[in-house]
Amino acid sequence: MTSRQSKQPTSTPSSTKPDAQKTRSRSRSQLNASGVDEALGALSTESGPEGMGSEDMAPEGMGPEEMSGAVEALLFRVGDRDFVTTGEIFAALPNLEPSTDLLASIHREFEARNVTVVEEISDELKAEDALLRNEIKPESAAPPTEIAARRASREKRDSGRSELASFDPVRIYLREIGRVPLLTGAQEVTLAQRLEAGEQARERLSFVEESGIAGVLENEEEESLSAVVADGDLARAQLIEANLRLVVSIAKRYVGRGMVLLDLVQEGNIGLMRAVGKFDYSKGFKFSTYATWWIRQAITRSIADQGRTIRIPVHMVEAMQKVSQSQRRLLSELNREPTIDEIAKDVEITPDRVIEIMGLGQEPISLEAPVGDDGGSSVGDYLADPNAIAPAIAADLAQLQQDIRDALGELGEREREVVIMRFGLVDGEMRTLDEVGRAFGVTRERIRQIESKTLAKLRHPTRRSARLREYLPEL
Repeated sequence: MTSRQSKQPTSTPSSTKPDAQKTRSRSRSQLNASGVDEALGALSTESGPEGMGSEDMAPEGMGPEEMSGAVEALLFRVGDRDFVTTGEIFAALPNLEPSTDLLASIHREFEARNVTVVEEISDELKAEDALLRNEIKPESAAPPTEIAARRASREKRDSGRSELASFDPVRIYLREIGRVPLLTGAQEVTLAQRLEAGEQARERLSFVEESGIAGVLENEEEESLSAVVADGDLARAQLIEANLRLVVSIAKRYVGRGMVLLDLVQEGNIGLMRAVGKFDYSKGFKFSTYATWWIRQAITRSIADQGRTIRIPVHMVEAMQKVSQSQRRLLSELNREPTIDEIAKDVEITPDRVIEIMGLGQEPISLEAPVGDDGGSSVGDYLADPNAIAPAIAADLAQLQQDIRDALGELGEREREVVIMRFGLVDGEMRTLDEVGRAFGVTRERIRQIESKTLAKLRHPTRRSARLREYLPEL
């Protein structure tokens, strides 16, 4: 197996600091006796390794109490183990901006408590995916006679299926990235150094061009800097391509959350490229450890933005995850479904807020979604619309409207307009005699006469309006 495969957790060295061991034991007892929150206050004043306080260890943008709180809460969850995995650290600190300084501070926090940080196997390439390991062997590896026999029967039976599989974009992508060899730690450092040199050369060339002193550089020196820039770009591409399978291994864990695998991989690749640009090899961390943080952040944020038909803000998604985790934990502890009040107390919010957050987790469903095994009906068939008109009534109304139009068509233009305005046949608003009179520029008495004459015509049995008696018997 390559050097990127995770190592098993190692035991704690014998030369550990007694003060750190006492700190860890004392904090564990505080956690068990008084809960996580009380222990955090005590730990925020403890000293780190070599007399370093929590304020010195906490990176910019993160307070010492937050750092110590996350570390102690994680130690409480892992129990008596003398190691934690990078995956557990990522899960405990999901919302922090990734940086090598932050990773270094977290490592120092755990070292101060005599806890070893190890690579998580799931963060690296797992051996379960033959495509990612590039172990798809050609048929020519088998004896020729067996190849001919198997090929003849298989091509006849599965020709259609194999043809579709050959055009599967996921399998094609996995084959492509599986051809790129994994990197050793030394190779990662070398590529990072080339990348750093390329960025420095690019900055120098940009400064010369922007300052208008391009003539200061000799042609040979300018060509040399351009070559360093090109070499840095090549190193960046190599570092990205060698870690594309890491993106796939992480993205597969998020399938089923509203985005397909290829979309998750694409977002993860964006996070990988950001990690390459911000990686600091001088801190001594493996690139995969740092890149995993950026990849996870890019994927989770894309799911929050694109994974739902109705977008939910990132902070609400985090609140939903917190409530869901509390619900699962209480279910395991109580051996029953926890109540709303119990969940609210556990996550320290109001019960009404819990109900609101749990309601946001409901996924929308299409009215055209099939119901039953036969798929002969849809969800919309079983939902009643209180405002909908029954089909028989709708048909009668449509016929009534047509009969009214036919009856009005036999009237003169002024008679038709007077009837329409008086009875509101267009907009539903009935006008008074004065309003209609002002519209036509005549007196209200004249409008009354026109109305009476028109209604008399409509009531005549020989006209088309006679059909309206079926709807309005009083006419």
